[in-house]
Amino acid sequence: MALSPVPGRSTVDAVLDQLQAQVSGGSWRVGQRIPGELDLAAQLGVSRPAVREAIRALSHVGVLDVRHGDGTYVRSTANPRPLLRRVARATARDVFEVQLAYDVQAARLAARRRTDADLRRLEELLRARDEATAADESGADEFGAADARFHLGVAEATRNPVLIEAMRFFIVHLHESMRTIRLDHEVPEAGPAAHRAVLDAIAAGDPDAAGRAAAAVVEPTLAILERLVGDQPATPDPSEEENL
Repeated sequence: MALSPVPGRSTVDAVLDQLQAQVSGGSWRVGQRIPGELDLAAQLGVSRPAVREAIRALSHVGVLDVRHGDGTYVRSTANPRPLLRRVARATARDVFEVQLAYDVQAARLAARRRTDADLRRLEELLRARDEATAADESGADEFGAADARFHLGVAEATRNPVLIEAMRFFIVHLHESMRTIRLDHEVPEAGPAAHRAVLDAIAAGDPDAAGRAAAAVVEPTLAILERLVGDQPATPDPSEEENL
């Protein structure tokens, strides 16, 4: 598949689309070094900064691997952009449903794999979350960060790098969505007792109890979001079908 000059508007996105097409279409294979920035800029008829920005974006999502002093190599043929677009346009309920699955699995695995050091760290994270709960409304962001650190700490105790990164990604979107919803609606957080139950089950090494406790943290909030969102679909992306 040959590269072709891109239109003047939306230059970086157009370059990004063509680079991704080279990877997804098999023209550039995993482990292969792609042409340099000057060569790509000449073929595409764009500036070198536009090429550099597109390469940087694809490296951030794991498609390309920039090796300074050596060149840029293909890391993966997967195209994460449709997923990223869908997540960006998803409702809080959509994200919370996925977060429920991650939280339950993380708690179950943590109960099997946690170390004494993990338990000490989770105790500290839970204490920080409880202290943030007592803060007034001006500390909402601080509480959200403390809550996220505890949930991510549970995931980190699983020793599963894919689950950890997925949790890190979705937690950010979850708290952004919840912050927006709370501007117009009151959506309570699960209290200290519910989170303590998760940690107690993990400490006891009981995967089933840990999974149930993790679900009990998320499900009440999810039920409220279900009533708020109902069957309203996520905002459609007019370019989605074109780029799938």
